[in-house]
Amino acid sequence: MGEPLTADPPGGGSARADDAAAVRASLDDPERFGEIFDAYFAEIRGYAVRRLGPDAGADIASQTFLEAFRVRHRYDSSRAAVRTWLYGIATKLVAKHRRGEVRGLRARERLGPGPVGPAEGHAEQVEARVSAQGVRGRLAGAIANLSAGERDVLLLAALADLGHREIAAALGVPYGTVGSRLSRARKKLRKALGGTNPIWDGEDDRG
Repeated sequence: MGEPLTADPPGGGSARADDAAAVRASLDDPERFGEIFDAYFAEIRGYAVRRLGPDAGADIASQTFLEAFRVRHRYDSSRAAVRTWLYGIATKLVAKHRRGEVRGLRARERLGPGPVGPAEGHAEQVEARVSAQGVRGRLAGAIANLSAGERDVLLLAALADLGHREIAAALGVPYGTVGSRLSRARKKLRKALGGTNPIWDGEDDRG
């Protein structure tokens, strides 16, 4: 599972201090798990929809919480915050739709570039467009060409704003693997975009 994660580092979405307690309490009082659903369903659904589109994305979100409820006795708060744990489950479910995700990206590649804003091409602008619903043109094609592992770490960073340690915990891979996959993904996207930095240049310092 990589290095333990005791808390979500700064940079991601806010983690509620009582999430782990709610999961533990739900073992005896299942209704307590509704607190986790209420806190994170919309966020997880948004992530899944941006990767797979509205129909499959909504299904993935529902499946994520069903699976989380089913395996809640295995949740280990010393390894990941609840939010990170949920993103890990969602990403593993997305993996069952790899072909559909790539087909969607290819379709958006054929649409050509999206609307151009005043700062289009800057790293922060491109990062904001790294989503299955907003990405078009060369960026969509470049993301489709990434390996599954590279695409997962890239989109967890760009869509969920997870740091390296969070991504490692979510995917169950070593910390160093996250860095190497992100580095490869950045290089591939930068090359495909003619030298534009697609995400960020500096080392991730959020965990």
